[in-house]
Amino acid sequence: MRDTGCLCIIGVTREIVRLDNMFEIIILGVSLLFGAYILYKIFPPRGVEQMTVDELKQYVRNDEVDYQFIDVRTVREFNELHIYGFKNIPLHDLKDARDQLEKDKKIVVICQTGIRGNEACKRLKRWGFKDVANVRGGVTTWEPH
Repeated sequence: MRDTGCLCIIGVTREIVRLDNMFEIIILGVSLLFGAYILYKIFPPRGVEQMTVDELKQYVRNDEVDYQFIDVRTVREFNELHIYGFKNIPLHDLKDARDQLEKDKKIVVICQTGIRGNEACKRLKRWGFKDVANVRGGVTTWEPH
């Protein structure tokens, strides 16, 4: 009978170990999903041009370029600092304002660091806008001259 008791304790211990492993597996899975989500938000979307600030400066100064320039930062951020020629359409208002944009013209999107710009470009592509570009690094990389 003594052996049976030991086997029972060993069996319970094995179940506890299995539960610990399951908990670790769940934590690992959640961590991997969270990491994938962060990468999805940070990395540029497929089919979206990533424009440098130097390229942007050439387009902004050229009156012959028929692009739509939108800044997806909040109204407060836009009022603190913005680039001449950009129209402020905060990211949370983009869906309602998309009818104001022309699908046959290139859209250049800027935000503070480029992350919201990437998100705006993803949405615009999903809504049928073909030619969209995000300014890599956003307004933080802009040096006014």
